[in-house]
Formats: sequence, C-alpha cells, structure tokens
Amino acid sequence: MSADVLAPRDIPSVDRLLNDPAVGPLVAIHGRAHVTTVVRATVAALRRRVNDGESVPPDEGAPERLVRSIAERLRTDATSRQRRVFNLTGVVLHTNLGRALMAEEAIEAAVTAMRHPVSVEYDIERGARGERDEIVEALVCELTGAEAATVLNNNAAAVLIALGTLAQRKEVIVSRGELIEIGGAIRIPDVMSRAGCRLREVGTTNRTHPRDYAEAIGPKTAMLLKVHTSNYAIVGFTSEVTVSELAPLARERGLVVMEDLGSGTLVDLAAYGLPHERTPAEAIRDGADLVTFSGDKLLGGPQCGIIAGRRELIAKIRRNPLKRALRVDKVTLAMLDATLRLYRDPDRLRERLTTLRLLTRPATEITAQAERLLASVRAWVGEGADVAVQPMKSQIGSGSKPLDLLPSAGLAITVAGQRKGAGSRLARIEARLRALPIPVIGRIEREALLLDCRCLVDEAAFVGQMAAG
Repeated sequence: MSADVLAPRDIPSVDRLLNDPAVGPLVAIHGRAHVTTVVRATVAALRRRVNDGESVPPDEGAPERLVRSIAERLRTDATSRQRRVFNLTGVVLHTNLGRALMAEEAIEAAVTAMRHPVSVEYDIERGARGERDEIVEALVCELTGAEAATVLNNNAAAVLIALGTLAQRKEVIVSRGELIEIGGAIRIPDVMSRAGCRLREVGTTNRTHPRDYAEAIGPKTAMLLKVHTSNYAIVGFTSEVTVSELAPLARERGLVVMEDLGSGTLVDLAAYGLPHERTPAEAIRDGADLVTFSGDKLLGGPQCGIIAGRRELIAKIRRNPLKRALRVDKVTLAMLDATLRLYRDPDRLRERLTTLRLLTRPATEITAQAERLLASVRAWVGEGADVAVQPMKSQIGSGSKPLDLLPSAGLAITVAGQRKGAGSRLARIEARLRALPIPVIGRIEREALLLDCRCLVDEAAFVGQMAAG
C-alpha cells in the first residue's frame, strides 16, 4: 500500500486512544462510558473508509487529530438541541422560538415546583386527595366570569376533548368562513373528525347569517361552534354571526354554544394601545356555554389550553378518559397560577407580564437601543456590508392579528456594491449570526437582513458576544 495512504494497521486502537493523556480531561467532563462510545465510533468510521478502498491521508490516523475529532463530537453531543437564542425576527410570540416569555413570578413558581414536593393533587385543608384543576380554576373563573374551568396541555387538546365529550357521533355546525388551519397544517375539520364529530358547514366563505345556523339544525345537532379567525382576515362584503346571536337559538334548541378563541388574552388590549382581541370574558358574557383559549400566547403564560364555561359541561369533560392523557404537569400549573395572579393588578400588568411589556415597548425606546448597538454590530459584520438603524414593523405572532403591525426599529444589514451575489453574502452573514454562542435569529426581507430589536431584553449579552467576535 502506498506510503501516502493510511493503512489499516496504522489506525490507533480504541484502548490506545482511551489511554491518551489528552482523553483524560474528556472523561472527567463527559464520563468514561460516553467517551468510550464516541472513541469506538470514530475508530470504526475511519476503519470503514480505509477498508472500502478510500484513499485516506496518513495524518487522519494521527492520535492527536483523532482526539481533536473526538473532543469536537463530545462538545456537540453535550449541547442541547434546545438552545437560548436572541429573537430579533420582529415576531413577539414566535411559535418556533417558544412563544411567550415567562414573567419572573412564573419562573420562580416553576423553580419551586421542580425543586420541592407540591400539593398538585392534594387538598391540604382536608388532608385528602384533591383535583389539580382546583389550583387555577377559581382564578380562571374570576377573570372570565365562567362557572368552572379545566386545563389541558394546549388549546388544540382543549377543543378536541370538548368536542369529543359533548358532540361525539353528532353534528357540529360551523360557518365556512371559520374552518381555519393553524400551524402545523392542523385544520378544524380534521380536529372535529378525530373527536368523532360530524362537521356541518353553513354559510359561505365571506358571509354567514343566523338563518344559516337555524336551518341547519337537525336531530343529530349537538353544538354550534364559533372559531375566532385571529390568524387571517376577510375584508369587504362580509358578515358573520356573533355568539350573542347564536346563544338564544342554542337555548331554544337545547344545544351547546362553544367559542374557540385561540390566543386567549384576558384583558382589553386596546387599553394598552394594541389592537383589540376578543377575550374569554366577552365570550362568556355574550352567552357562550364554553370558551377555549391558549395560555402561552397573548395570555403570556405557559403552553396549555383552558376551557371555561358552564359547570355541568366542565364536569362532563373532566370525566372523559382523555382528560388524564391531556392533563398538564405541576410545573405548568405553577406557572399558570402565578401568571393569572398578575391579572388581578391591571395597573402593574404591563411592567410585570413580559409578553405585554414587549408588545407595548415604545418605538422611541427601541430606536434608542438600536442606535446603541450600531457600532458593535457594524464592527462585527466587517467590511463589505453596511449596517444602519431603520424603522421596522413588528408582529404579535402565533396567529394573532397578522395584519396589525407594531411600530418598531432595528438594524438593517445590506451588502455594498453590485447586487450580483448580494443574496448569498447576506445568507452567509445570517449563518454567522446563527453560529454565535447565543444564536441571533433575524429575517431577510427586500435584500436586507433585518434585526428587529423589539424583543432584545439582554442587551449586555448581545453586545458581549458581538465584541468577542
């Protein structure tokens, strides 16, 4: 075999590499078992290449080079796939980046629930087993006006179990204009099918009237369902039927009216200068028997789905065997409880609820922050590109009011000179940002890489890693 090609006999053994002085510190960090697994895999991969006839340079079999490769693999293995990032996309409730950031009170409650035993299903006063929904039920009822409430692991689960409990093998009437699709290609008709319900569409895409519901009701009808179309808008020649119009019809025919709100804000956002979003309290006041909404969107809490409404209906849902499969854990309940308590003090809600604070950040404050960051980002980007402060538009996110944009500001990175190849150079800069210790996630739009500063909370950490290169 040629001397310039690695021979099988020159590949170091597993034992030799494990006894290499440079491997000792790796064992101390990662443990002997995992280091041994990685060493064996590295040697086996190299041996396969040689045995398959690949011309492998001799230096690839050098112990020091193999140890470096092993160390890099161990570092990669030790890094979680879920990492902290800087969300500079301009989308506050970014589904792919975890949606709502928790309030400090919620974080503290979560730590306590993780660190200590807690009364998740134990009634301390009676000294007997309790119901985990009781941890937050009274708060939900206080804030929505409902008689009872239950919590599931997300809003899709809330809709699924409510439909499956109250309308299985029966018809549910929905306006065609409300047959929405949410993230992950999940569609209302598919959820209804999985719940064992039969969909009865009424009206048209843009116009539905009370008579459409009344004429569709038959002996198999169990529910009139309203779906809040917060993730898109139909404008122009439109008409929809409100819950307050449906409630009398449902009472007359002995049916249930349920409204799926999706986002789930508990306050009138207009009071904070934001677009109004329908609240669970409004749905209950208008006559909904049940309302479903998320905890991790506009509510600003952990991922969960909440069902609030009439006591006897909630009791039926709790008896559904799926309730146990879809229930939330003690940490979620602790965070939700702490978040809901913040709503009792609306005067301080903006400063304490992280989601609301980010949504209501003044554009002047965001602009000032972008100006402070300009020099460090410009130095990090280097020659061949320009960085400038410019006004931007943020989105609420998670399907909430996509047409209502929030005035914001940030840094726009553009490539100087000829336009040819500018896209690939911007992509390389964007990849460099994602490769930082705390990845920076922005967005490319109109031949510019935009870093919207609305959600930049830890400015010191951002600047620090820019300076470190």
